[in-house]
Amino acid sequence: MKVILRKSIESLGKLGDIITVADGYALNYLIPRSYAFQASKGNILAFTEEKKHIEKLHRKEVSASKSIADKLNDEKVQIMVQVGEEDKLFGAVTSQNIVDALAEKGYDIDKRKIQLDEPIKALGIFDVAIKLHPEVIAKVKVWVVREN
Repeated sequence: MKVILRKSIESLGKLGDIITVADGYALNYLIPRSYAFQASKGNILAFTEEKKHIEKLHRKEVSASKSIADKLNDEKVQIMVQVGEEDKLFGAVTSQNIVDALAEKGYDIDKRKIQLDEPIKALGIFDVAIKLHPEVIAKVKVWVVREN
């Protein structure tokens, strides 16, 4: 089935692309979630107007994300952890710990936007990526220090 994408999807294409997908995928996933609609002549004509509006909203989202990213790039958060012998952590620093530290500084970030390959299990300074928007990634310095 041919569909028009209403938003950019990493594995499929960009906004406005006309792509061919399996009927079940289109009918059960893309169309009900308003990610796409069937590519008929009428829908293609109607989408040209909608695309202008969507691109305007997209530019606003990107600019808002960039302004937050500029603030976050300068931010440093300190996370106090308990350590044992030879400075080994009890547990690990997870994305939820980073979200909590950022919340104390006034940022409302979803923990799914924090990009940690694996939890932090050592003392030190780490650069953590935060994907605010598919096109905007901020870097925050996380200081993992010993709790006294």
